[in-house]
Amino acid sequence: MSIRKIFSLLFAATLAGTVTTAQADDKPLKVGVTAGPHAQIFEVVKKVAERDGLKLQIVEFTDYIQPNAALSSGDLDLNSYQHLPYLQAQIKDRGYKFVSIAQTVTFPLGIYSRKVKSLAALKEGARVGIPNDPTNGGRALLLLQAKGFLKLKPEAGLKATPLDITENPKKLKIVELDAAQLARSLDDLDAAAVNGNYAETAGLNPVRDSIALEAATGPYANIIAVREQDKDKPWVAKIIKAYHSDEVKQYIKQTFKDAVITAW
Repeated sequence: MSIRKIFSLLFAATLAGTVTTAQADDKPLKVGVTAGPHAQIFEVVKKVAERDGLKLQIVEFTDYIQPNAALSSGDLDLNSYQHLPYLQAQIKDRGYKFVSIAQTVTFPLGIYSRKVKSLAALKEGARVGIPNDPTNGGRALLLLQAKGFLKLKPEAGLKATPLDITENPKKLKIVELDAAQLARSLDDLDAAAVNGNYAETAGLNPVRDSIALEAATGPYANIIAVREQDKDKPWVAKIIKAYHSDEVKQYIKQTFKDAVITAW
């Protein structure tokens, strides 16, 4: 083969690689979010990111399990819906190779009821729903403890379960359900602890409608997660910049008031 032929082949291969890379760079990043506030906020993030040359495609989910499964399988490039304790539990339980790249917002978890106007009005043996995943279930039990209705083993920490209850003066019956189902189950329960994003989706305002609400500060700030292999890619910095923009912060404040709190 002549030297000219070899150089021609190398040039063609280089050109093909350049085209392929350009096409890959032009492909929108897929962002997994849960329906409701996370999706609404990321629509604003998308507009801000596009001005920085970053294209996003938002993919909505209705539960907490699938966004991480989709990220792991490569169907998503990042997701934005979970707090750090939940991510850490998923990494431990499922072996995901994920990292958090930024904090986003906090949705205070609240206890809601269609049968009583206060926690004090709960009768003995009342059925109280909590999320069935370890971190959010523990979060609900800690709220009940903070309000004086339960005592938990001190060592249980953020991952407390009903088995860690040491005192239950009202003999509350703790009912564990999928987090997404709790707001829809209020007619069948005496009260339920509902995550802020699901409360908003169900038309419940945490400040106005809850009968108990956790403190705004704490370890439950939501985060943006990516695969470990992607954490240093150039688009990561652009995602963080777009999310942490003043435009997004103002949108959150004006749209959700005190029901959603920025964590940056």
